[in-house]
Amino acid sequence: QVQLVESGGGLVQLGGSLTLSCAASGFTFSRYVVSWYRQAPGNERELVATIIGASGVTNYADSVKGRFIISRDDAKNTVYLQMNSLKPEDTAEYYCNAVGRGRDSGIDYWGKGTLVTVSS
Repeated sequence: QVQLVESGGGLVQLGGSLTLSCAASGFTFSRYVVSWYRQAPGNERELVATIIGASGVTNYADSVKGRFIISRDDAKNTVYLQMNSLKPEDTAEYYCNAVGRGRDSGIDYWGKGTLVTVSS
């Protein structure tokens, strides 16, 4: 059974830190590009950060550059999002997304999300 399960969300104060985890099962995780998205109430879902397979190449939204770090451990089938210097505008539901490459091209998985709330 294919699953992406996010964890690590919660309530944190302005300037605090959280690390989110996205644990994958049921597919060959290393063949997938993994991204974190977020969606605040009333807003569209936006891309936060992406990490590409073995290369470890990463991309970030301008709004989180220098504060968030995405990383992956393919041996554990897990991607992390370390979030530092959190701001109230980072408050959102955070989702993990995996998009297949190569033989898995065209396959797209989503987790159910984990809520991050930053209080001022």
